[in-house]
Amino acid sequence: MVAAGAAALVVAGGVGLLYLVVFGTSSPPPLSLSTPSPASGGATQSSPASPSTAAQLAGSWTVASGSVAGYRVREQLAFLSAPSDAVGRTSSITGKATLGGSGDALTVTAASFTVDVSTLTSDRQMRDGRIHSIGLQSDRYPTASYVLAAPITLPSSATSGQAIHLTSAGSLTIHGTTKNETIPLDARLSGTQLEVVGSITFPWSEFGMQAPSVGGFVTVTGQATMEFDLHLQRG
Repeated sequence: MVAAGAAALVVAGGVGLLYLVVFGTSSPPPLSLSTPSPASGGATQSSPASPSTAAQLAGSWTVASGSVAGYRVREQLAFLSAPSDAVGRTSSITGKATLGGSGDALTVTAASFTVDVSTLTSDRQMRDGRIHSIGLQSDRYPTASYVLAAPITLPSSATSGQAIHLTSAGSLTIHGTTKNETIPLDARLSGTQLEVVGSITFPWSEFGMQAPSVGGFVTVTGQATMEFDLHLQRG
């Protein structure tokens, strides 16, 4: 019996070593707002440039370079927690937001975004292959999308370049399933640049998905996180 236990430990150790070699032990941190960099004259890159009034900022804002979206899940090795999250990301994002402004009042009146989840990549091709066929099944459902359902009124501090905290209610479609979701957001408006960061965690089953596994040894836990960092440009 002792021998059997020792053998089990050896097997578990071997699988653990295989995991560390195949999947690695580190992952990128959660997405967050970019840190403003000092500029000449003591200003910051996040300080608003002209136009700066709500009326001047009104109009269409489209997805620009630097935008990323993806998933974050905790992997599970047999009965042991993995040492880090599995993270897959893509910059294949399209969409726009419409801002309406009058005086000091600025409101996001409409927004819709689409992510090409078939282009999601992580640090391991084996994991990416599973995401295509299991989990997101991106071979079958190549896009995910979000459509704003209710206007978002921005605080008066939005035009000052400060980070602001918002809540967005809308329709989130993943894996061909659409759900009404409320997503907390961090945002910063800097002249003709708008950055919006957010994430939402949900059970795989909420969107009709099954948590993927690799060879029966590596699975992911019951919840997944969708995260995004959108850079929007006016005009």
